[in-house]
Parts: sequence; structure tokens; C-alpha cells
Amino acid sequence: MKLDAEVEKLYQLPLEEFTAARNALAKEAGPAGREIRSLPKPPVAAWAVNQVYWRRRPVYDALMEAAAELRTAHKAVLSGQRADLRSVSADHEEALENALKAAIEVLKDAGHPASDATRQAIGTTLRGLPAEDPPGRLARTLQPGGFEMLAGIPMRAAPAGTRGAAHVRAPAPRASQGAGRDRESVKPAPDAKALVRARDEVAIATRALRTAEHAARREEFEAARGMRDAEKGARALESARRELESAQETFTEAERNAATAERRRDEARRRADEADAAVRAAQERVREAERALAQLTPRT
Repeated sequence: MKLDAEVEKLYQLPLEEFTAARNALAKEAGPAGREIRSLPKPPVAAWAVNQVYWRRRPVYDALMEAAAELRTAHKAVLSGQRADLRSVSADHEEALENALKAAIEVLKDAGHPASDATRQAIGTTLRGLPAEDPPGRLARTLQPGGFEMLAGIPMRAAPAGTRGAAHVRAPAPRASQGAGRDRESVKPAPDAKALVRARDEVAIATRALRTAEHAARREEFEAARGMRDAEKGARALESARRELESAQETFTEAERNAATAERRRDEARRRADEADAAVRAAQERVREAERALAQLTPRT
């Protein structure tokens, strides 16, 4: 449990500190160190969604609640029950928008650029929640689950004549055996209002299914393109960062060399001045010696 708490702390750290902290924890974890060292560093979009969980929990919980209500509504419709899909879908979209804004704010506060590709990746990840990963510990971006999350839910058959739905054929009446063969056993006619309601429910569910499938395919395409752009941008950024670091090192080295050259120049100038002063002093001594010699030499 203590180790789990330490792992959770990794996903709350600034993104640039994750790798070093993970490796340090792996060294201290004993037999579990290999498993911890294998934990991947989250991409920036997944990291931002994690921070919504850790720092903006009410926003995250509201999104989870809205997602659960939307799933329940879809299950109800596909099972032939009534549900207000429009209302719960609007609530889910509002919760998604709030969560996206919170994630973007977290990114900006952390100094990470919120590019269009990053926004797209965050949005698709939020739509893909809940996920198999523990909350707050996403290590990958997600794709919306679409209607496969409703697999296995039986869809109530629509009455005969309903367009786009399965047709149900009423059993043919059979003559009663025995003495009453001339009398037929007839099923009571279905309620007309119930048929209308069933037809409407199937039509609504069919439209919702088609809309969701189209949206899922569109979102998957946009997400894939966004991920490619994000990866390309990340590689370009990393290359530029390396070039900047190299240029910074070159500049720093040039500054050191220039400072050293200036110190040597000043030292050489000082020694030259001292040498000039020594020459002038020696010249003066020579002149004095010549004057003294001249005074001592007898004139002819």
C-alpha cells in the first residue's frame, strides 16, 4: 500500500520530473523495482487528464457521473425503454467541456503549450473515460469507446413495418384440435400506442447509433492525425532544444574564452607598461652615468 501511494505521487509530479523520480523509486523498491522502472512516462495529454483527477476532483467526478448516466440512457433505449438521450448527452458534453478547460488550465500553469494537437488528444482521452487504467494514473492517450461499450445489451425487436429495424412476424393462427376445429384461436391485437412508442424508441436508438458511429470514426481519424502532428512537433521541439543547448554551451565557452583573453591582454598590457617604465629608468641611469663620466674626464 505504501508503494502504491508512492507510485500515485509519481503521476502528480510535474511531467519533466517523472522519469527521474520513477527511477529513484525503482532503486528503493527492491523486488518491485523492475515493474516500477517499466512504468511509461505519460504523454502530455494523459498527464493533463491525470492532473484534473488529482487537482480538480469535482470536475473529474462530474464527468464520470455524466458518462455513467449517458451509458445508462443508451442501455435503456437499446433495451426498448424510454430515456431522455438529448438531455443526458448535453450534460455529458458540458462535463467534457469543463474537464477540457480544467486540463488546459493545468497545462498553462505548468508551462506546457496547449497546441491544437494537444487539445485534440486531451478531448479524445476525456471522451474515452472511464478507462482500465486506475484514475489519475493514465500512461497513454485514449480513444472514445463508442457503442462497443454497449455490446451484449439486447435490442428489443420493433414491430413489423418499422423501417431500419428487425421485423417480427406474428405466429399464424392454428385451428384448434378436436371438436372445435372450425374455430381459430386468435391472439389479441397489439396496443396501437405501444407500437408507436416502440417504433419511436427504435428509430431514436438507430439514429443515435449511426450518429455515434460516425462521430467515433471522425474522432478516431482526427485523433490519429493529431497524435501524428503532436509526435512530429515533439520531435522538432526536442531537436530544437538540443540545438539550443548546444548553442548555449558554445556561447558559454566563447564567453569564458573571451574573458580569459581579456585577462591575458590586461596582464600583457600591465607587463608592457612595467617594461617601458624599466626601459625609461635604465635610460635615465645611462644618461646620468654619461654625465658623471664627462665630468671626470679631463679636457684637452
